[in-house]
Amino acid sequence: MAPISASKILTTKMFSQLLLLSTCSILMHYNSSEATFQPPQTTEMVLYFQDYGAGPNATFSTVAGIAGKLWTFTQFGTVYVTDDPITETPDPTSAMVGRAQGMYVISALDGSTSHAMFSIVFTNRAYNGSTLQIQGTGQQLEVGSEYSVVAGTGKFRFARGYVKFETIYVDAPRAYSVIRCNVTVRLD
Repeated sequence: MAPISASKILTTKMFSQLLLLSTCSILMHYNSSEATFQPPQTTEMVLYFQDYGAGPNATFSTVAGIAGKLWTFTQFGTVYVTDDPITETPDPTSAMVGRAQGMYVISALDGSTSHAMFSIVFTNRAYNGSTLQIQGTGQQLEVGSEYSVVAGTGKFRFARGYVKFETIYVDAPRAYSVIRCNVTVRLD
């Protein structure tokens, strides 16, 4: 058997040391990452949308539709814009939390669903200047519906989650309703 040269022993020793050093580096990085890991923060809140469809202070309005068709809640292609005040309780005189600003489009040919795209723009002390972006499709004329929280800004940066809407009060002659919005968001 031929003797092993000194250069081979040196190369093997250097390779072993490099492998050991790399393994230690990886383990140290893994352990330091694990030590700083924090689970996502979940925020839940209940908000109340004050929805006025008529009068000088109406908060939603029809802005477009298919030519020659009535622009109604059940007519495909009808577009509504909204700027609803959001309060802490169902009472319209309770503390203001923010505004719901965006649009709804009747998106099903039979008028059964609408697609919503709007922002909850916070003006209260806790979240002032922050927003949540809401988007999704919901059944028309149902008591409740669910939409996605797709993004956020300010204190809700990187937010994702869902909102559940439930109409809790309707005054048809005044075209006024109160919609409870249960928000669940995770911040990663």
